[in-house]
Amino acid sequence: MKKYETIIILDEKYVEDQGKQFSEQFLELVKELGGNIVETVPMGKKQFTYQIKKRKAGVYWDFIYELLPSKVAAITEKYRLDERILRLRTYDV
Repeated sequence: MKKYETIIILDEKYVEDQGKQFSEQFLELVKELGGNIVETVPMGKKQFTYQIKKRKAGVYWDFIYELLPSKVAAITEKYRLDERILRLRTYDV
């Protein structure tokens, strides 16, 4: 398994409790795909330098986990059209 980092910016309009419920769903998905959670960091609400989808701020979450490379695309595919997410980026660590 490889180590990955996913940074997600949530639309504060669609999430309550600073995205804790969303983070629990994300962690469940990683576990369902056979991965291990290394670290979860709630980074809080931050203002954008420029607007993203007509929003001026968002709630940031940073997830570090281990997962098979073939399963990483499933995460992106699941959240690709989710209206709660303004941005989702996954990197190799």
